[in-house]
Amino acid sequence: QVQLVESGGGLVQAGGSLRLSCAASGLIFSIYSAAWYRQAPGKQRELVAAITSGGSTNYADSVKGRFTISRDNAKNTVYVQMNSLKPEDTATYYCNVHYTTWDDYWGKGTLVTVSS
Repeated sequence: QVQLVESGGGLVQAGGSLRLSCAASGLIFSIYSAAWYRQAPGKQRELVAAITSGGSTNYADSVKGRFTISRDNAKNTVYVQMNSLKPEDTATYYCNVHYTTWDDYWGKGTLVTVSS
């Protein structure tokens, strides 16, 4: 059974930093691409950052230069380091891993709140 467990969310002041972690189990993590999405109240879920199995990354324009996605295949974990946080980064952050249409999994989310 595949499980993704996010951690690291919380309340932080604007300008602060957080690192989110997503620990995966029940799959061969190294072959999956991984990504972080977020959903703010009343808004659609949006891609924040993604990393391929080979380590290539891409970012939403809104977080470029502030967020860094990384992965540790030995620990079956994907991270996102979030710096210079803004109130508009407030959202529930979700981890996703993807290999095929049928091998696509989501975590339950972790809440990030940035106060002004």
